[in-house]
Amino acid sequence: MVRHIILWKLKSELGEAEKSAVKKEIKAGLEALKGQIPGLIDIKVIIDGRLDSSNADLMLDSLLESEEALKGYAVHPAHVAVANGKVRPYTELRCCLDFEVD
Repeated sequence: MVRHIILWKLKSELGEAEKSAVKKEIKAGLEALKGQIPGLIDIKVIIDGRLDSSNADLMLDSLLESEEALKGYAVHPAHVAVANGKVRPYTELRCCLDFEVD
């Protein structure tokens, strides 16, 4: 199995109310992918509970069956639609960590 973790920083020009709305939209869009993409076992977006010591605004934590499933997820039309419509327009920094788990 593969764990796919993404951290995003939202664009600094967004106000606090906008950031809150954007985080909710990203969460709803990405979590709705569960059951739509082959090999995607679990997907969660963490938007609450952020401490002041953080330098990211939200986190995606997903679990996929394999590296091949991760590659399929990356190009799946449903994922691409969420990424292009709800994530990329509002983020200025993305960090990714993919690793194998037992």
